[in-house]
Amino acid sequence: METRTVDGTPVLVGDQLCRVYGGAAPVVAVDHVTVDVHAGTMVALTGSSGSGKTSLLGLLGLLDTPDSGRVLLHGHDVSGLPDRDRTMVRATMLGFVFQQFHLISHLSAIANVEVALRYRGLSGTERSRRAAVALDRVGLGHRRDHVPAKLSGGEQQRVAVARALVNEPAVILADEPTGNLDSDNSHRLLDLLRELVAGGSTILVVTHDDHVAGTADRVLVMRDGQLVTDREPAVVSLRS
Repeated sequence: METRTVDGTPVLVGDQLCRVYGGAAPVVAVDHVTVDVHAGTMVALTGSSGSGKTSLLGLLGLLDTPDSGRVLLHGHDVSGLPDRDRTMVRATMLGFVFQQFHLISHLSAIANVEVALRYRGLSGTERSRRAAVALDRVGLGHRRDHVPAKLSGGEQQRVAVARALVNEPAVILADEPTGNLDSDNSHRLLDLLRELVAGGSTILVVTHDDHVAGTADRVLVMRDGQLVTDREPAVVSLRS
């Protein structure tokens, strides 16, 4: 599949990515996939279980290293960087939201968000200010001092989103972000993600949910490690 040319250079590109797991009986999880993500868009990556979508997200998010191919962020090849530099890129230029919220149980909401700022060399006051702004963006400024156990599942996921966006990353990568949410909280999270995109954020979301995919600007479909479809989504109502 050729890389699209939409509004200039893509923010994130996976170029002929391959990833093989195992030894005697190797599994090709990602098979020569080329994909791009442009600024200010929400892209959904879908496919059945085992199709390779989470493996591809891991490569694009520098959580794993491709066996061949490369990852470009703002036009720079970041896939072959040393581990320390890859960690810094993940911490400062990428935001992550997972199905499991991965909040630290004994920390307040604002302290959980501040964790994402630890590599920035900021003062405690500035970290708190930025974390408070991020919580306000997700509608949780009034819950900033609550620990995760005092927050609903939907609120915990919003804290995770605030943590992902506090560094103003080039791309937010979300892996099944509605997977642990009920229907109402799923709708609220999708509303939030669309609001963030409208405000200029860029989001790549892995999902098996057709409703989530239907809210994206583009839908990429994987099968057996390959990207088989790149299409506009079917239009759905966020409250249907």
